[in-house]
Amino acid sequence: ATLGVEVRPLIFYTNHGAIKFNVWDTAGQEKFGGLRDGYYIQGQCAIIMFDVTSRVTYKNVPNWHRDLTRVCENIPIVLCGNKVDIKDRKVKPKAITFHRKKNLQYYDISAKSN
Repeated sequence: ATLGVEVRPLIFYTNHGAIKFNVWDTAGQEKFGGLRDGYYIQGQCAIIMFDVTSRVTYKNVPNWHRDLTRVCENIPIVLCGNKVDIKDRKVKPKAITFHRKKNLQYYDISAKSN
């Protein structure tokens, strides 16, 4: 589990050179909500991630999206449902509709199994 805020630089090597992607992981902890806007400043893209084994994390997606777009306006954003490797899925695929309203790409993912 992430406590506080973790920053992990990821470097992707592309045909256009290296791209550094700084991942600011607040782990969705609401006590860091007031600080989160500071992390969004100068953001150029975003991944909003929720846990498919926890409905409350999906319920927070609209708030995270609202805060992000208020600070960063028109950046590319994707939505990811994480932990799809776990059998006890609470947020079913048909319940995941927020991305359609906001015209976002959606991906089922597992950080554990890549």
